[in-house]
Amino acid sequence: MKPLSFDCRETFRRLDDYLDRELTPEEAQAVAGHLERCAKCAEEFDVEEDLLEMLKDKLRHIAAPAGLMDRIRRQLEAEP
Repeated sequence: MKPLSFDCRETFRRLDDYLDRELTPEEAQAVAGHLERCAKCAEEFDVEEDLLEMLKDKLRHIAAPAGLMDRIRRQLEAEP
């Protein structure tokens, strides 16, 4: 079976899922391979990766409202 190979358009379409590790191993390998070959897409990936890290850093400093975790636990326990 021939390995997947993505062009710029397909790679760009999958960057968010790649960053979130939501691709199949084959898709992730195709994105990674394209990023190794294409400086333009690698630059876009770096920008998106930096943006995601900055967002995660900001979110770590936001306190959840009192009782939120308890409400979430109760709802999860109530799910069938």
